[in-house]
Amino acid sequence: MVSAQNTGAVERATARPWAQWLSLLDEAGAARMGHAAIAELALEHMPEDLRNPGWWAQGVAIGYEQERGLRVPGQGSDGTFKTSVSRTVAEGPEEARGAWIRLMEQAPDHQGVAVAGEPWTSDTEKRLYWRAKLDDGSKVSLSAEGKGEGRTLLTVTHEKLHGPEVIDGWKAHWKGVLGRL
Repeated sequence: MVSAQNTGAVERATARPWAQWLSLLDEAGAARMGHAAIAELALEHMPEDLRNPGWWAQGVAIGYEQERGLRVPGQGSDGTFKTSVSRTVAEGPEEARGAWIRLMEQAPDHQGVAVAGEPWTSDTEKRLYWRAKLDDGSKVSLSAEGKGEGRTLLTVTHEKLHGPEVIDGWKAHWKGVLGRL
């Protein structure tokens, strides 16, 4: 089950009660705006001393959209849904991603949905990635982030899901796959 935006955390970080955020955005016509415009409006009203105000503005926009029925929990601004699961393993990032790749090659079908085309990898200084498109139009990615002492945080994110009713099933599926590593 996906939970709604944590408006209490927004209130604490911004020192503005949630009801004031709702009033401010309503008065500005946010109910007729897209997500980016709502986030920009919220950003304009963030406290000057707030760390990472863009991130908090996104949270305000998501919370507002959920509160006003413009979006349900777990839904992206494009109307699709996503879920993610993570697990820490006792391997380095390259070894962990390699184990994931081997597992995906052995079982390319997931809940009746196959990998479409060839998966690809990419690396940044902080994380290693594996990504694939599935034949239902959704996308799956794995990030492997070293946590020191030979440990790696693996996060599987499944995006472009077509409805909230599939989130729990996919979450359980990917948790099970990570459990096999």
